[in-house]
Amino acid sequence: MKAAIVMGSKSDYPVVQRAEGILKEFGVDCETRIISAHRTPRIAEGFASAAEENGIEVIIAAAGKAAHLGGVLAAFTPLPIIGLPIKSSTLDGLDSLLSIVQMPKGVPVATVAIDGAENAGLLAVQILSVKYPQLREKMKEYKQKMEEEIIKMDLSLQP
Repeated sequence: MKAAIVMGSKSDYPVVQRAEGILKEFGVDCETRIISAHRTPRIAEGFASAAEENGIEVIIAAAGKAAHLGGVLAAFTPLPIIGLPIKSSTLDGLDSLLSIVQMPKGVPVATVAIDGAENAGLLAVQILSVKYPQLREKMKEYKQKMEEEIIKMDLSLQP
């Protein structure tokens, strides 16, 4: 099982690392790249066109500002794409979010919250769990652990 994370700029990496951490926690192999939809469009096309052949099963595309990376990749691959909008200084990431979520019919890109790297990683795991039942079991354990942590926090506030 293999995922790819593609970011438009190295400045996106502090956010992207959190998605890498989730994938690693679940045992998903991850290839991370810097490819710009605008500055290296031929490389983006080549990467997306060859992704399936290279064993990649889901792609997280992280980009800020005019965040077209996910849409460009989606145009060249049948693989599921998860758009991760990165907060930019200009419009606090709203520009990124709207660039990713407003895809034309026939070129879907699933979208998570601005800087929502953990959810991008978790969504990738859930997509992969359709094929890999062991990931679904790990996801159930993850959710159970999350529930237990919240219950523990709640109890710590009770008199």
